[in-house]
Amino acid sequence: MSADETRITNIKINPDNLYREEAFTDLTHVTIRRLTPVKVDGSIDEKREILFTGMTQLISPNGAIPVQCLIEGAKNLSDAAARLPEAIEKTVQAMIAEAQKMEREEASRIVVPGR
Repeated sequence: MSADETRITNIKINPDNLYREEAFTDLTHVTIRRLTPVKVDGSIDEKREILFTGMTQLISPNGAIPVQCLIEGAKNLSDAAARLPEAIEKTVQAMIAEAQKMEREEASRIVVPGR
């Protein structure tokens, strides 16, 4: 790249925060991802916790709504699967609360003619 060219992206990777990702699905409703911390050489980083996340979709009149959440406290895949319904519910309730807050804020806006 010459000095005259301008970079469009400035992507940097944090080598101290790498994870190996594995996906598990029931082929119907949910996907659980296991994120295993690794060192930059690809070996497992025993100093950090394995993370589990869950993903699903809610069907609405406007189409599918993706829902993704951290499955807190899960120690293994079986534990993550057991905790997933509650984690999804908690996330959906937070999404609804946020949407209601935004709706209230929008309704309370003062409309000024000419703006």
